[in-house]
Amino acid sequence: MSSKDAPPPLPVPLGVPVADSHTHLDMQHDTVEEALAKAASVGVTTVVQVGCDIKGSRWAAETAAMHENVHAAVALHPNEAPRIVLGDPDGWSRQGARMPGGDAALDEALAEIDRLAALPHVRAVGETGLDHFRTGPEGMAAQERSFRAHIEIAKRHGKALVIHDRDAHADVLRILAEEGAPERTVFHCYSGDAAMAKTCAEAGYFMSFAGNVTFKNAQHLRDALAVAPAELVLVETDAPFLTPAPYRGRPNAPYLVPVTVRAMAAVRGVEADTLAATISANTAHAFGY
Repeated sequence: MSSKDAPPPLPVPLGVPVADSHTHLDMQHDTVEEALAKAASVGVTTVVQVGCDIKGSRWAAETAAMHENVHAAVALHPNEAPRIVLGDPDGWSRQGARMPGGDAALDEALAEIDRLAALPHVRAVGETGLDHFRTGPEGMAAQERSFRAHIEIAKRHGKALVIHDRDAHADVLRILAEEGAPERTVFHCYSGDAAMAKTCAEAGYFMSFAGNVTFKNAQHLRDALAVAPAELVLVETDAPFLTPAPYRGRPNAPYLVPVTVRAMAAVRGVEADTLAATISANTAHAFGY
């Protein structure tokens, strides 16, 4: 295994527990038990496991049911909905069934997300939203229809909504306003600037910062973090993606949350443990556990 592929070392533990508000344990090398043990050893005692398709959402719900410190979020990722509607076999075959595509196929998938969202171990509906980076014009209608459906599902079940927003800030905010956002809405891997952070704060949206807040070219994220109200700030790994500096490019996992928390604390001018305690309370509030 090359150094680039090797997992980063364990960071110095935080002095108070903190939560990883967005991770994908099913995409990581460690078993769930190994990942949770490593995370707990450095003070990361709670994780939110996020599904991106039917198979992943079922796995998230099942895993949360088996582990007290794992909470599930279920959804069709914004890039999954167009694949289903357009009949892309690479999209739907992951669910274990070949479907011809079309609106009926999307309706069937959304019905399963609705069923999963009712489960007690499922704390959120997401990640849903819009992605104008990977989805072209032909898929945007399906993406928007799916997003609006997920908003309705979250509100009906009283669950948090987890937003994926990539190159789509204005449209995401517009649709949330048009549909009426759930009481608890989380911008996963917050990617906007300071002005958008103020808009989110006015609406009461949580902003979850990932490892990319440590990247040299991400000053806009640090500017946003600096102005975000303390009570609306969360932290996440989005593991195995977005590993924080100085380990960028290597595999990410929940145990690396302390690296990002310390970088965030420096931006905000507070002690890392103080920020960790705030984030822990915020995450419990956001996800209702």
